Amino acid sequence: GYQPYAVTHASDYFDQLYTWALELIHRGQAYVCHQKVEEIKGHNPPPSPWRDRPVEESLLLFEDMRKGKFGEGEATLRMKLVMEDGKMDPVAYRVKFTPHHRTGDKWCIYPTYDYTHCLCDSIEHITHSLCTKEFQARRSSYFWLCNALDVYCPVQWEYGRLNLLYTVVSKRKIIRLVETGAVRDWDDPRLFTLTALRRRGFPPEAINNFCARVGVTVAQATMEPHLLEACAREVLNEQAPRAMAVLEPLKVTITNFPAPKALEVLVPNFPADESRGFHKVPFQPTIYIEETDFREEVDKSYKRLAPQQPVGLRHAGYVIAVQNVIKDASGRVIELEVTCTKSDVAEKPKAFIHWVSEPLACEVRLYERLFLHKNPEDPSEVPGGFLSDLNPDSLRVVHNALVDSSVLSARPFDKFQFERLGYFSVDPDSEEGKMVFNRTVMLKEDPGKA
Repeated sequence: GYQPYAVTHASDYFDQLYTWALELIHRGQAYVCHQKVEEIKGHNPPPSPWRDRPVEESLLLFEDMRKGKFGEGEATLRMKLVMEDGKMDPVAYRVKFTPHHRTGDKWCIYPTYDYTHCLCDSIEHITHSLCTKEFQARRSSYFWLCNALDVYCPVQWEYGRLNLLYTVVSKRKIIRLVETGAVRDWDDPRLFTLTALRRRGFPPEAINNFCARVGVTVAQATMEPHLLEACAREVLNEQAPRAMAVLEPLKVTITNFPAPKALEVLVPNFPADESRGFHKVPFQPTIYIEETDFREEVDKSYKRLAPQQPVGLRHAGYVIAVQNVIKDASGRVIELEVTCTKSDVAEKPKAFIHWVSEPLACEVRLYERLFLHKNPEDPSEVPGGFLSDLNPDSLRVVHNALVDSSVLSARPFDKFQFERLGYFSVDPDSEEGKMVFNRTVMLKEDPGKA
């Protein structure tokens, strides 16, 4: 990721912005107006009847605005210019009796984006102000205001917006998702905000690589999320050490376990490069495998554990064969009794499966697309609006998953590859004795996704 040179706020400069507003009035380039919002909306609205108001009168009225003598919507300070889109005299200040989260109740007038943006850039000596193309119509006010006050004027450079399918990236729409409870907050891993991607486990390098591949152009780009996910797999394959986890545990008892106590199994952190180290996991008579790795009835395409079909245990050096299937009163398989044979003397199995022994309990959160349609904001595709298109299965929480003890010391945002399952990141909700993992991406792209 990147470290910002500084983190600043427009409110840092409220005093200077107010001083410049007074100077703008003195120069005859701004005036106090009493038109209502609906009167100045739309293209080519008529000029304000207060446009030629005397400078001294505007100065007095602007001071009254600051003292709270006007109600909200009763007065604004407007700049004297016509913008590229035909909008005349954009608003510079408006009355708002809402305490500011940084300045408290010091102000009851607040500067607008059109007024604030360029002047803050000028104060901070920004060389190039980068923004998406929808702000191109604001370029005229950006340059006009700096020149009207004779202050340094940065360059404004517009580029095409980067959109992703199956999501929304507009701040206004994300706020609605948060307010309606569709997502937990701005860092909900189903969103594509930077904080959400971080929480889900996307490395900064993956986001940088994705942006580099897309490129920066003036044309608007709409990309499939799986392209970002592919970038994440490339980086995580090199960064995320391996571990084993079981999402839907099935108990397995090895009846002829070859040792009187638990054995230690060495597992490479990165199988393609064993020089990067190993970690130890216990191997004892009771292990757990995925429920889906066992079937009583099989077909030719099935290669995992079955009554007449042994499998190998990854890294353990043993092959297990079913001896007895134990079921509950409803007929559901709840335990397997198996025998084990060392891999070097057993017939080579068709498959090797992952397992855990003496595991840690954990919660695993599995994420899917937040929306059902590619373009949830497109009324032709989703007539009911984006909130009507939410995927009811976008989050599945596995409460009783198990993970091997090698991850015990992991901290929030640490990343692992759970063998055969995907890449996972430790969530900040983790507590002592109950870790929480977010699935970042699966090992391979889901062929069922568009």
